[in-house]
Amino acid sequence: MARSRATSRPSPVSLLLAALAVAVLVSACAADPEPVQDFCVAAVSKGADDQPTFPGFPCKPESTVVSDDFFFAGLSRSGAAAAKDNPFGSAVTPGNVQAFPGLNTLGVSINRVDLAPGGVNPLHSHPRSAELVHVIAGEMLVGFISTAGKFYSKVVGEGESFVIPRGLVHFQYNAGGNSTARALTVFNSQLPGVVLAAPSLFGAEPEIPDAVLAKSFQVDGEIIKLLKSKFQN
Repeated sequence: MARSRATSRPSPVSLLLAALAVAVLVSACAADPEPVQDFCVAAVSKGADDQPTFPGFPCKPESTVVSDDFFFAGLSRSGAAAAKDNPFGSAVTPGNVQAFPGLNTLGVSINRVDLAPGGVNPLHSHPRSAELVHVIAGEMLVGFISTAGKFYSKVVGEGESFVIPRGLVHFQYNAGGNSTARALTVFNSQLPGVVLAAPSLFGAEPEIPDAVLAKSFQVDGEIIKLLKSKFQN
């Protein structure tokens, strides 16, 4: 006589716990936390003490919010002259929450990058965001280095895009000869942060000991002193 076997089915409680676990994992992978209201225009005074807290800057009272809080014209101004005068040949106009308070808690920001001929937006990383580089004028060599030490790069032309994974060291270089280049860089964070490789290493306060840098780069200490002289205020 054949014996019937009961089919094991997950209980509603188990399904609920699994769904909650997935939700926690998804939220943990997000660059910025999800907003809990329609908007939270940042109450930013642009003072030295202005620092975001979880999940962003304090909100302006909703009764004081106006349409201009959701408008930003900063990226319309050319940075070509500033790029020409910059030692790297670059000018970055930030469109993060500190410049554009309407972005607060929305998890998005945008910069404008102007590169003079031969200019570079030097090696740097964004600890809190991936980056989408969209070239709108000229050509840029855009590249990043993976944690495995592999270099990925592409010459990106007008109307083309290149994505840089979160936290990886990268750059943009004007590959267009004698012409200027311009790009918009989009981030999945209202305040992606930036760590400039050379200034951080050779211009840190207090200084990183010369012996540490010399051993790390396998060079003479005099070379470290020379590099520090380029980046220290």
